[in-house]
Amino acid sequence: MDLQKLLGYTRRAIDDYKMIDDGDKIAIGVSGGKDSLTLLYALSHLRRFYPKKFDIEAITVNMGIEGMDFSQVAKLCNELGVNYTIIDTQIAEIIFSHRKEKNPCSLCAKLRKGAFNEKAKELGCNKKAYAHHFDDVIETMMMSLIYEGRFYCFSPVTYLDRTGLTLIRPLIYVKEADVKGFRNAYNLPVVKNLCPVNGYTKRHYVKELIKSLQSENRDIKKGLFHAIKTSHIPGWKKPE
Repeated sequence: MDLQKLLGYTRRAIDDYKMIDDGDKIAIGVSGGKDSLTLLYALSHLRRFYPKKFDIEAITVNMGIEGMDFSQVAKLCNELGVNYTIIDTQIAEIIFSHRKEKNPCSLCAKLRKGAFNEKAKELGCNKKAYAHHFDDVIETMMMSLIYEGRFYCFSPVTYLDRTGLTLIRPLIYVKEADVKGFRNAYNLPVVKNLCPVNGYTKRHYVKELIKSLQSENRDIKKGLFHAIKTSHIPGWKKPE
């Protein structure tokens, strides 16, 4: 996927769900993974010509896992003209050494979001952007169906009343395969996730399940995404 195609998908999602308004300052959650770096690239270029003027901040919550180096992400942000902030935390130590959580992902997410939101507000942001893509949408719905017994998925736009921030997800039309293609084409400086539980999650199981189902029906992802858009899940628009 080239930059023009990425910007096309991103702009369509932003327009469809009115994600950006004039004067917005958007905090981008940058984990160092391929998804967040693609989102960073997209919004940094889109702001140059999008009719509604907005600014962005890139924020990384460093969990304190030894060996994770974000220096190349900082270099990319400098090249893109984006202010970059790293929040150094001891989240990994709290979870794995002090609390010794058997299911650490939930607590980890809560602590990371808290640190991120606080910094975003401190930097004057009114919105934050996460890099959930097309495949994430489908996987989240399947996880909800399998583990919670309900047909549900996150909304493309969510107002978080506790923080006063609005969460947007501009990559919902971008497929994971295209993100991988963009990463390779633009040589994005991906930081390997060294979390000890990375890859051993419910989401990983669901991803493999969908891959198996796709071998029987190659259009299953398209059908599942359509089902989400035509359902009564709050925040999703039915196709016109």
